[in-house]
Amino acid sequence: MSSSLSYEEIKNQLILNNKKEAFDSDIVLSSNEQSLNKKMIDLREEFEHNLKHNKVSFYNKPFLKVKSLIDTSSLLEIFNIMPKGGLLHSHSIGLTDIEWVIDAARDTRECYVYSLPDNRLYLYGQLGVFQESKVPDGFINLKDKIETNPEFKKELSDLLVLRRESLSESIDHWAEFEKGFNRIRHLINYRPFFQKYYKRAFLDLLEDNIQHVEVRMIFENLYDFKTPTYPSETIITDIEEIVNEIQKNEPKFTACLIYTSLKFLNIEEIDQQIVQAFEFKKKYPNMITGFDIVAEEDSGNSISYYQKSWKKLDSLQSEYNVELPLFLHAGESKSIKNTNLFDAVLLNNKRIGHGLNLVLFPHILKQVKEKDMLVELNPISNQVLGFINDFRNHPGRIMLQNGIQCSISSDDPAVFGYKGLSYDFWVVFTAWELDLRAIKKLVFNSITYSSLNDDSKKMALQNLTKDWDNFIERANSILETKN
Repeated sequence: MSSSLSYEEIKNQLILNNKKEAFDSDIVLSSNEQSLNKKMIDLREEFEHNLKHNKVSFYNKPFLKVKSLIDTSSLLEIFNIMPKGGLLHSHSIGLTDIEWVIDAARDTRECYVYSLPDNRLYLYGQLGVFQESKVPDGFINLKDKIETNPEFKKELSDLLVLRRESLSESIDHWAEFEKGFNRIRHLINYRPFFQKYYKRAFLDLLEDNIQHVEVRMIFENLYDFKTPTYPSETIITDIEEIVNEIQKNEPKFTACLIYTSLKFLNIEEIDQQIVQAFEFKKKYPNMITGFDIVAEEDSGNSISYYQKSWKKLDSLQSEYNVELPLFLHAGESKSIKNTNLFDAVLLNNKRIGHGLNLVLFPHILKQVKEKDMLVELNPISNQVLGFINDFRNHPGRIMLQNGIQCSISSDDPAVFGYKGLSYDFWVVFTAWELDLRAIKKLVFNSITYSSLNDDSKKMALQNLTKDWDNFIERANSILETKN
């Protein structure tokens, strides 16, 4: 840079160079998009002015403590109608509204709830479906329980939703998180409920303008009273049937499953699951699109623990003549001691789930960028589970400015007390001081980096582009009317 340049010219050049490094540097907004961008930034500034005027602490409060303030903001209305592309990071039991789950469970006559204190077999509030003659001791009929004690519905909701009351309390939020899953796992594996649950979940996503979803699916066995154990692939065929039914009215909607195992299993068990995943991929190539392992990352086995398993992937791909890419959870940690991200960039891994401690490893950050790997960010999940306290300090904000391609997901919104993706987009727009250019890039990344096949991805991008243009026009109209 020439020394003849003034201080301000040098500074402006530095600002420009910094913008060129950002993940959204290729996005150019149309005049209509620029108009909406200005309106949305004005709304954000108005919201923050009101917070300051009323001396309200916001970004460093637990999500459910401030959700009511978000609900009253004009910005949420805009994000509600915004097309969001794909939800790339979601889990099989945390997809949809807990209040609906409780109501649907209550209406399932054979659903029972455990009413005694926790023990090695059951948790207080655990739901299960049993034949009347085979109800385990301690379980009582859920419908009868709610009818005799209407307050129990709220008590059950409080057990199933992880409510982080404080950002400094010493509760093990991950342990409470897993308890929520365990309380409803048996219920959701009841095949008639499983089918209702996923239809409702997918319709909820459509209502929030999400056109594609990728579910991390743990392949437990479904059951009903006629068949105690269905083959694992029944999950695939049931999901496929639900998607086909929805597509009759919503042809743009697509869904696929990432075969997911658990980080506390041994190598032999993971090997068996990888083989099963390849068998499913061969038989259902458009439904099974990848493989992942999950659990609390700082306490489960490391990715490198399964190194022998990963070495078998190439030979299995040759044997089955299909590719099964990895979409690994990695870096869901605050610690520099957790080095799972090193393994994530060395393997045939297409996307990183969470990646929170990526910013601690500058060389790995560079590798992720060079390999064009997407990081699936889950801001609200990360706060509720205690990985961040203040939304403004989420490391995703740093990743975006360093050119790391990202998408926004909600992880397990049902367990966190909301549904869809609108709240997550609202949070990153306000707390990270983003603009519409960044939001647009995040939205389109969710299809560009999805595991859809090439033809489906091309069609999905065409649909998203059309929906986005319609959204810009509609959002501008709404905000102009309000002014």
